[in-house]
Amino acid sequence: MHNGTRLAAVDLGSNSFRLEIGRVDHGQIHRSEYFKETVRLGNGLDSARNLTHEAMQRGWDALARFGERLAGFEPSQVRAVATQTLREARNREEFLLRARTVLGFGIDVIPGREEARLIYQGVAHLLPRNETADRERRLVVDIGGRSTEMIIGSGLQAHTTESYRVGSVAWSMKHFADGQFTPGAFRIAEIAAKAVMDDALTNYTRDQWDTAYGASGTIGAVGDLVAAAGGRPGVVTRADLDWLQERLLKAGSADRLRLDGLREDRKPVIGGGLSVLRALFDLLTIDEMQVAQGALRHGVLYELLERDDGVADLRDATVERLAQRFAAEPAQARRVADTAAALFIQLAPAARGGAGGRAERALRKLHWAARLHEVGMHISHSDYHKHGAYILDNVDVPGFAVNETHALSQLVLGHRGKLRKVEASMADETFTAQLLAIRLAVILCHARRDPEPDVLALAPAGARGFTVRARQDWAERYPQSAHLLREEVLAWQKTSWQLALHLD
Repeated sequence: MHNGTRLAAVDLGSNSFRLEIGRVDHGQIHRSEYFKETVRLGNGLDSARNLTHEAMQRGWDALARFGERLAGFEPSQVRAVATQTLREARNREEFLLRARTVLGFGIDVIPGREEARLIYQGVAHLLPRNETADRERRLVVDIGGRSTEMIIGSGLQAHTTESYRVGSVAWSMKHFADGQFTPGAFRIAEIAAKAVMDDALTNYTRDQWDTAYGASGTIGAVGDLVAAAGGRPGVVTRADLDWLQERLLKAGSADRLRLDGLREDRKPVIGGGLSVLRALFDLLTIDEMQVAQGALRHGVLYELLERDDGVADLRDATVERLAQRFAAEPAQARRVADTAAALFIQLAPAARGGAGGRAERALRKLHWAARLHEVGMHISHSDYHKHGAYILDNVDVPGFAVNETHALSQLVLGHRGKLRKVEASMADETFTAQLLAIRLAVILCHARRDPEPDVLALAPAGARGFTVRARQDWAERYPQSAHLLREEVLAWQKTSWQLALHLD
């Protein structure tokens, strides 16, 4: 990526939405602009886990303002990620449909462990880089609005990642709902936080890390309060947490709380955030924590940079590990992937352009889906496509957003059998082209051998149709494949799309 190129990351957090814009300079990203809006999307989840219209409107308004600032950016320069509140919200698609429109870019809902990995990337990239620092074993913690992420890593590599459903907004609503600070409320809130995070006692023991870092949100706010009161800048200790709790108890309520360095938008969630942080210090026997400069949005920015620069995409390695884990036959996965790619390029020639456009990204996702189309056989040969789709919708896949893995799962689900089960996804033209390519590839490779090259000619036909041409002599040499092609035409007749077969 050229020096001076602008990149942008949008973080749709449970408490705040953030936009970070940076410029590339010799492999580093230097901030040029930063915007933060307190949206409190997490406060808008009702008892049925649906976002209220008021909360969604606050989010849309903030994203519309971000969208104005992002005018002129290319899709390859921007990534927006959403975290715990939108992982939970049952009506998230209603929110996301309009959110993507007003922002002007796609929005990825990322799994908790993927959020943790990106947080670590953000923290690690903004820490000093030298031989000593790269050997340091780091514990990184980020207490967000509705989730807390924990990571152990070294250098730029996260080794252990986890996300817990406990955060400053959720705990403030649950244990300090009326804004009152009492010893009893803090005691119960800390006990409850420890109950959620107690398995960290096994995975994040004191002998596994050298230095603790706190990223963003609650820990950054506590660090500001400590520094404003004369404490060590950039460090939070157990004594600091005791001092802050005493100040909150003395104030008695969020409304009466007056502290230098405390922003008004942080007051309603400081009680919940502090109780979670105190629970973490106790659970992990932390004596002091460094306040990190990096955060989720920085991890997103650096991943944009590294993907563009051709660094091995983590997602390729993830797909390979997943295929191995579920014992997908490598040779068949390769031949189906290669065949599907060749067919898709006939429908979308821009996919081979190398410019990183939408068609090229779709080709890459099709290739991943094809490499994973048989992972369900590890469970059962019967309905293996359904098992494979379930695996992709539920397994941890580093580097992928929730919506990305679901798109792969739909291609795996739809690569054989009736098309009705993926009919909703077929409203998208690109998905439908990917689906046709993988289904035809599976037909051509059904005997588990390489098909003849260029045996099918595939082309769009009108607004919602395709034509596939094959030689008559090929059909006579491979009657079973020709039969499967005719059956495929019948399957498409039951959808709103049409497929015509011509044997010349």
